[in-house]
Amino acid sequence: MSLPNKRWIISSPLLAEEEANLQPFSPVLRQILHNRGYKTLETAHRYLEALPPPGTEASYLLGVPESVSRILSAIQKEEAIAVYGDYDADGVTATALLYLALVALGANVRGYIPNRFDEGYGLNVDALDTLHEEGIGLVVTVDCGIRSPEEAEHALHLGLDLIITDHHQPSHQMPHAYAVINPKQPGDSYPDKNLAGVGLAYKLACALYDQLETEGRLLRTIPPITDFLDLVALGTVADLAPLVGENRALVRAGLEHIRRPHRQGLMSLIGVSGLAPNRIDASNISFALGPRLNAAGRLDSALAALDLLTTQEVNQAGYLAQLLNSQNRERQELTREIQVHAEQLALAEDPEASLLFAADESFNPGVVGLAASRLTEQYYRPAIVAQRGEQFTRGSCRSIPEFHITKALDECADILVHHGGHAAAAGFTLQTQDLPELEFRLKAIAQRELGSLTLRPTISADLEIPLSELKPEILHDLEKLQPTGQDNPPASFVTRELKVVRSRTVGKDNAHLKLSVTDGRLTYDAIAFRQGHWIDQMPPRIDMLYQFEVNEYNGRLGLQLNVRDLKPAGLTD
Repeated sequence: MSLPNKRWIISSPLLAEEEANLQPFSPVLRQILHNRGYKTLETAHRYLEALPPPGTEASYLLGVPESVSRILSAIQKEEAIAVYGDYDADGVTATALLYLALVALGANVRGYIPNRFDEGYGLNVDALDTLHEEGIGLVVTVDCGIRSPEEAEHALHLGLDLIITDHHQPSHQMPHAYAVINPKQPGDSYPDKNLAGVGLAYKLACALYDQLETEGRLLRTIPPITDFLDLVALGTVADLAPLVGENRALVRAGLEHIRRPHRQGLMSLIGVSGLAPNRIDASNISFALGPRLNAAGRLDSALAALDLLTTQEVNQAGYLAQLLNSQNRERQELTREIQVHAEQLALAEDPEASLLFAADESFNPGVVGLAASRLTEQYYRPAIVAQRGEQFTRGSCRSIPEFHITKALDECADILVHHGGHAAAAGFTLQTQDLPELEFRLKAIAQRELGSLTLRPTISADLEIPLSELKPEILHDLEKLQPTGQDNPPASFVTRELKVVRSRTVGKDNAHLKLSVTDGRLTYDAIAFRQGHWIDQMPPRIDMLYQFEVNEYNGRLGLQLNVRDLKPAGLTD
C-alpha cells in the first residue's frame, strides 16, 4: 500500500463585506476568525475571550441534583464512597479531582482505578464485589460506566448506590443507576456535549460546592473549586476533547493554574518533562505531560499516576514522576516495535484493504491503540491492532473522518463482549475464537463504506502568505487563538516557491527533517516531524504548509516554521 499524498485545502480570501464585519482585527486575524466560523464582532470576541456557551451551569446537567443530594448525604453520615475511574489520563485526572474535592469536603472516600491487564476497561463485577466487601456504600464513576448496564445491575443487586459520570456515547441500553450524568444521554438539554470525563467530574464538584455555599456550609478553609482547573486542563487536552466552547474556557483557565503549579506531583511531572512552567501550553500537555500520565496505565497500573496527582509529599512526588518518565520511554519503544510488526501483519494478506487489521499474542494491550494511531496516520485507513489472548482478545481502533468506527463495531455487537468509543477511536473485547469473524465483518463493512472512495488525507490552511510578510507581530494574533488543539487547530499558512538553503535529518532513526528556507528576502529555520524521508529527494524549491511558532531551545527563544507538509514547487494537487 503506497503512502497517500495529502490534499491541501486553502481557505478563500475574505470578501469586502466579510472584511468589514471584523474590521477591528488585523487582516491575518480576520481571515483566521472567519475560517473558524466567527464572522461577527460578537462571536469573534466570545471566541477570543474563551467564554463558555450560555446555560453551562452544573445544575443544568441531567442527574446532577440527585447526585449532589446523595453524595452530601453520604458525607454527612460518614458513609464510605469510592470514586471509580479509568486508567487513561482523562480517567486518572477525573479520579484525582473528584477524590480531592470530596476529601476537602470531609468525605470518607477512596479512589479506585481498574488494572488494564487484569480487569479491562470500565466497571467490572469483581471490583464492585471487592468495594462492597470493604464497606463502600456509594460508587461514583468518572470517565466510564455508561456502557455497563450489566455491571450496574450487579451493583443494584449488591445494594451499592451507583452514580455514573461519563462522556462517552451511550448505547441503546442505559444503565440502571442511582443517577447518570452524561450530556449525550437522551433527554439531556445541556448545551455543550463535548466535555471530557474530567470536565464532568469538575461540574459535579462545582455543584457540590454550590449547594454547600447555598446552605451556608462551605467552610472558608476549603480550597476554592478553581484550584482543580489544572487537572481539568490536563485530562481534557490529553483525551483529545474538542477545544471549543466550554472545554476551551476550562482549558484556558486551567493552563493559568498549570503555569503556577500548586500541586507537588504536577511540579515534579513538569520537571521530568523538561518544561518551563510559565510557558506551558496545550501542545505541551499533548506531547509531554499527557503521555507520561498515560504511560502508567499502558504498561502497569494507573495508580502511580493517580498517586502522583494526589500526593503533596515531595519525595514521593519526585519518585513517581521519575517512574512515569521511565515508563513513557519504555512505552515509546514498545509502540515503535508493535507498529512495525502490526504493519507487516496488516499488509501481508491484502495490501490494498480498506481497513488495516493486526492481532498477535505478543502485543502489549496498553500500547495497541498508539500503534493503531500510527498506522491510520501513515496509510489513511481505519486501523485495528489487538492483543490476542488465549480466551479473550482486546483491541483498539483508530479511524478516519469517512468511517465511524464505533458504529462499525455496533454492527458486530453480537460477537463482542464489550465495546465502545467515538467516531474516530474505540476499543473492544471479544472471545478469541470469534476474532476471524470480527476481522471478516469489519473489513466487509469498511469495503462497503470506503471501497468506492478515493481516500486522501486533507490538510487545511488559513491563507497563503509570502515569507517576507511573516513578521513576529503575527505571533501576537496567533496567541489569541490559544488554547489550540482538537477542533481548534493552530493557524496554518502556505508559502510557495521557497528555496531550500540547508536540510538534514535529526532524531531517532533520522525520522525528522530540519531545513532552512528563503524567499530571497527573508530566511527561516523549519522543522518537519516524521518527514525525514524527504532528505533523499529534496527538491531545490518547495511549496510548504506550516505553522508559525516560537521555538525554545537551551533557554533561547527563536522563530521557526513547523512544517505539516511540503511539495515540489509548482506541483498541482
